[in-house]
Amino acid sequence: MPRALNVLFLMEDLCFGGTQRQTLELARRLDRACFVPSMLTLTGETDLDAQAREADIALNHLGTSRRVAPFFFLRLGRALLRAKPDILVPCTALPNIWGRLWGRQGRSRRPVIVGTCRGGGSLKRQHERFLWRLTDHLICNSQALQQSLHALGVPAQRVSYIPNGVDTGFFTPGPDAPSQRQPVILCVARLARDKDHLTLLRAFEQVLRVTPQARLRIVGDGPEESRLRQWARSSAAGSRVDFFPGGPDMREHYAAARIFALSSLREGQPNVILEAMACGLPVCATAVGGIPRLVEENVDGLLSPAGDAGILARNCSELLASPQRCDAFGRAGRGKVERDFAFPVMVEAHQQLFLRLWERKNGNARRSAGA
Repeated sequence: MPRALNVLFLMEDLCFGGTQRQTLELARRLDRACFVPSMLTLTGETDLDAQAREADIALNHLGTSRRVAPFFFLRLGRALLRAKPDILVPCTALPNIWGRLWGRQGRSRRPVIVGTCRGGGSLKRQHERFLWRLTDHLICNSQALQQSLHALGVPAQRVSYIPNGVDTGFFTPGPDAPSQRQPVILCVARLARDKDHLTLLRAFEQVLRVTPQARLRIVGDGPEESRLRQWARSSAAGSRVDFFPGGPDMREHYAAARIFALSSLREGQPNVILEAMACGLPVCATAVGGIPRLVEENVDGLLSPAGDAGILARNCSELLASPQRCDAFGRAGRGKVERDFAFPVMVEAHQQLFLRLWERKNGNARRSAGA
């Protein structure tokens, strides 16, 4: 490879969120001898822009506010032509739709397009049934998504499962074991319908009947915030619920909790579960998407069906009543993350894929020229 490849990550925004943080960490850690990362967002400045610039990642915007720019799809084609990426990686729904369409414009210098599927609803939101053919390759962060893509007709050689990574040096167990902490249940997640916080709140009502000193700490931002706060105000359990805004560093929250809970209806592979496990927390979560790949029943956590507040409450109550079991689950989860989900593993898998796709494209181009 005679020069470093320009890798452009096309993002809807750089707000606090799992996909945004995961993509930023990938871009930050790419080997600069082989890759030059840059980012283009459909919005203006948002939460993680400063971190991108500190990592020397070129960053451009199509908008001027936190909202997606009006008529961004008309301006995106020209922006991609100016950027001249060798490899285009669209992330989340709108970039995956419009980035693929505009990325294939022109007859020369088309980039290698590496689509991404993250989260349980991504296949439908991104119209993968129709648009997967506009990619050279697809990356998904859970085996469940990989199987769903195969079911849509995507050939096995066009899909790679690359699990999310976590910084095991940054996210570490706190000074006190979970058994030594107050009975705090922590949920870190965007306040959106897919995360189904209402089921968690209803489960917490039942937890309080067994452990009246428990507290629920909900950390995040999103469109469901007013509805969730209204529920807390109208419920007797609401006085035991604390809301905190999202942010770039969740370690203070992980260090204050005894268990981590997630009640999602749909998921890919949640970063927050990896972070919680890296911090030595046991997990109570719903068995959806890639979560069963992360949480092993009765080893590092407990699983419940989506939407079932009763079983989620029972699982949380069991762990709150057994602090030593919390510690054992936490140690097992930390070991798993160190072994299977550290950032170097995730980054190296992306780098090898990018190089292989680039070499294949250029090999085909040379053969066509020779023909």
